[in-house]
Amino acid sequence: MKRLENKTALVTGGSRGIGAAIVRRLAAEGANVAFTYARSSEKAEALAAEVNAAGGKVIALAADSAQAADVINAVNKTVAEFGRLDILVNNAGIYIGKDFQEHTIEEYDQLMAVNVKAVYVAALEAVKHLQAGGRIITIGSNMGDNAIGPQTTLYTMSKSALQGFTRGLARDLGPKGITVTLVQPGPTDTDMNPADTPLADFARGRMALGNYGSVEDVAGLVAFLASEEGRHITGSWVTIDGGMNA
Repeated sequence: MKRLENKTALVTGGSRGIGAAIVRRLAAEGANVAFTYARSSEKAEALAAEVNAAGGKVIALAADSAQAADVINAVNKTVAEFGRLDILVNNAGIYIGKDFQEHTIEEYDQLMAVNVKAVYVAALEAVKHLQAGGRIITIGSNMGDNAIGPQTTLYTMSKSALQGFTRGLARDLGPKGITVTLVQPGPTDTDMNPADTPLADFARGRMALGNYGSVEDVAGLVAFLASEEGRHITGSWVTIDGGMNA
């Protein structure tokens, strides 16, 4: 029996990187999966075709996480397609890094809209459909605990906000039997954060294990939290960063 048989999941920002790995893993565990993408329709459709060809049930939904209406529509389209929603994975996020005095208010609004507001909006809409045993899992960053260097102020602030969101929402939804958790990856090998650059060498030097994580590492943790095995974990976060924050 696959751990997520007969479950339905929505993954925001699922067309590439960590999001795509989560889509593949949840589908492999038996879940029906909808995922959103903002721009790359070709990558999104290719991922859906790949997973469906392997026996999964996946749909791709165009949605800009900076737009609340798009986020709400994605939740409702998922329910319309699969008849239910059991797992929400808030994965979509952006990074804007520069000297603090060079930031603009528009950049603040953009980053917070995707990294924080979209998480709130998706959860607000999802709880209309989640039943006991439901899961809300958000992908944050180990930088929510530790600003690793300069030019990270806005991003670190946004990821720290997810910790408060996780704590509070766990209290609100606990009586309904719904868990709320936060996954905090550190350096993970993706096309946006490759493991073969000078910056990656710097990051490895700060990690206890000395190597980048893989997207499959994060996806495996998400699958565990989404499963029955994760039923007693809520209101907390797991940092998966090779010991960078140790």
